[in-house]
Amino acid sequence: MQVQILELIDGARKARGLTVIIDVFRAFTLECYLFDQGAERIYPIGSVDDALAMKREHPDYVSFGERGGAQVDGFDFGNSPAQVKGVDLTGRTCIHTTSAGTQGIVNATGATQIVTASLVNAAAVARYIRHCQPQQVSIVAMGNAGVRTAGEDVLCARYIKSILQGDPIDVQSEANALAQTDGAKFFDPAQPAFPQEDFPLCVDCDRFDFVIRVGRDSEGRLVNTKLDIR
Repeated sequence: MQVQILELIDGARKARGLTVIIDVFRAFTLECYLFDQGAERIYPIGSVDDALAMKREHPDYVSFGERGGAQVDGFDFGNSPAQVKGVDLTGRTCIHTTSAGTQGIVNATGATQIVTASLVNAAAVARYIRHCQPQQVSIVAMGNAGVRTAGEDVLCARYIKSILQGDPIDVQSEANALAQTDGAKFFDPAQPAFPQEDFPLCVDCDRFDFVIRVGRDSEGRLVNTKLDIR
């Protein structure tokens, strides 16, 4: 198994084989919580306009929209797992557009299959990869807005790769330490788009035993669904 770590939107475009798109702060952390709270499917949308158009067509869908960390006008929620904590999403369909994570999905056109990852389900992703036994794995750390390296995404990529290589790193201690570096924004009153309550939800490593697979619906649209991994 050949495993490469790539970064940012450019890395997503270069990804081949089984591709893992990582966004820890916060897109794919949020999606894990949405599925845990009962969501049936999530549509990852590249543009705000396309996401709003889908919401107009399907007003019963729950919409999540973020740019620059902040909730976009016209969406039901932003990109914060704390914001939706306790919301019953049983059987609901969601729409999700962000400045990094969902951009990775729509740009990974060379992948044979795509799963997403964050620290809350990284070990499950590694187990899924081992089960699939692909010849090539591309792990893409999407970073900030898909254009700047983010330590939390690189950490998640390193952790998944370390499991695949049989020598897992001590990820939880490194994740906790992000509070002093890339996660400091969650503790900065000047950045209200990043509530402090999100940080512990994002660094609760291996909380979930499922992966999020990216597929196509009957109309050919990208759609994310949950697959339990035991």
